[in-house]
Amino acid sequence: MRTSHTRSLRRSLAGISTAALVVLSLAACGSDDGDGEGGEADGGPATADIRVWLNGADTPQAARDYLKTEFEKENPGSTLTIEEQQWEGLVERLTTTLSSKTETPDVVEIGNTQAATFAAAGAFSDLSDQLDELGGDDLLPGFVDAGSYEGKTYAVPYYAGGKYVFYRKDLFDKAGLAVPTTTQEFVDAAATLKEDNPKPANFSGFWFPGQDWRNAVTFVWNAGGEIATEDGGSWSGQLETAESQEGLQQVQDLMQQASGAAKDGNETDPQIPFCAGEVGMMSAPGWVNGLIEDAEAGCPELADKIGVFALPGSDGQPAPVLLGGSNIAVAKNSPNQDLADEAVAIMLSDGYQTILAENGLTPARTSLADLLGDDQFATATIAAASNAKLTPAAPGWAKVEGARILEDLFVEIANGGDVAELAKEADDAMEEQLNS
Repeated sequence: MRTSHTRSLRRSLAGISTAALVVLSLAACGSDDGDGEGGEADGGPATADIRVWLNGADTPQAARDYLKTEFEKENPGSTLTIEEQQWEGLVERLTTTLSSKTETPDVVEIGNTQAATFAAAGAFSDLSDQLDELGGDDLLPGFVDAGSYEGKTYAVPYYAGGKYVFYRKDLFDKAGLAVPTTTQEFVDAAATLKEDNPKPANFSGFWFPGQDWRNAVTFVWNAGGEIATEDGGSWSGQLETAESQEGLQQVQDLMQQASGAAKDGNETDPQIPFCAGEVGMMSAPGWVNGLIEDAEAGCPELADKIGVFALPGSDGQPAPVLLGGSNIAVAKNSPNQDLADEAVAIMLSDGYQTILAENGLTPARTSLADLLGDDQFATATIAAASNAKLTPAAPGWAKVEGARILEDLFVEIANGGDVAELAKEADDAMEEQLNS
C-alpha cells in the first residue's frame, strides 16, 4: 500500500511542476496586449467563425441550439461552433490551447474551482466593463469572485450545480428505511442497502467511486475540517487536523462498506450504474435526472421510483456540499474579441439561462432561480445550496486539480490505506503546489 501511494504522490508532484510551468507560460502570453492579430487591443473582424468550448453533457441540447441560432441571427455572416470537451484532463488542454494565438477557442467553459488560476495567469480577457450589462448584482456572487483577480473580473458565472442525493424509493421501502435526517443515519442507511441487496455484487448502498473527491470533501467540511487555509499569503493543507481526519474516516467507511463502485473509478456518468440497477443512493447534480429520464440513453421506467433529498449534516441541517458549476470566459488570445463577447452575452441572457434552469441547473442569474420549479428536485436543489461551499480561493487551486492530488488521495483511502498518513502526504503536496 505504501509503495503504490508513493507512486501516486510522485505522479502528483510531477504534475505540480508541469502545472506551474504552464501557468507561467500562460502569464507570459497573457501579458501581450496584442499586435493587430488578436487580443484585447483589437476587437477582431466583423464576421468570423466562433468556437465555443462546452464541457461534458451538462449543457442541454436545447441551450446549445439556442446559442448557435441566436448568435448567427444577431451576427449575420458569422457562424458559431460548439466543441464539447471532457472534464477529465481539461486543465491540461486549456493550458495548451489558450497559450496559442492560432489554436485557441474563442469562448471557454471552465470549472468554478479552476477559474482563479487561469484568471491570475492572464489567460482570459478582462470582462469588468461588461459586467453590469451581463447581469451585474444579479449574477451569482461567489462565482463572480471565483472568476476575479486583483479587482477585475475575467470569468463570469455560467451555472451552479449543487449536488443532492438520489435514492430508490422502492429499495428504501423494501429495507424498511426512512429518509435519513443526520449524517450518521445516512451512513447507516447506505450500509443497510448494501447488505439488503447482495446482487449484483457491485451494488452500492451509496455509489462512491474512489476518485470522487467532490463528494468526499463534504464529509470533511461536515466534521468541521477544511481542505486548505491561508495565513499571511501562505497556504497550509488542513487534512491532517482531527476534524478532517474524522470526515476522511467516514469517507473510507462508506467507500469500503457501502459502495460497490470501482475503487479507482470517477464520478462521471452516474446514470449508467443507476440505470443498471446497481445503485441505492448517489449524490449527483440535478441535471442527472434528465439523463435518467432520457428515453434513448436513460431509464425512464425508473423515474417514478426516484426520490431525492439534501444530504443531511451531523446537526440535521443540509451538509456543506461542494457547490459545483462553471464560469465562462473569453480567451485573451482569441482574434475575435467582440464576437466572443456577443456569445457570452447570449449565454447569460434570460432566454438561455431559462433553458438551463428548466433542465435542473441553477442559473447564473439569481432572479431566475424560481424557474427551477417547486417539485422535489427543485426543493432538494435549494436545500443543498443553502449550506454549500467552494474550494479554497487560491490562485493556484487549478494546479491541485491538474495534479490530481485529491483523486489519488481518495483512491488510496478507498483501497484501505492509512488515513492519517495519506492526509499528511496530500497536505504536503498541496502546500508545495499552492505556494509555488
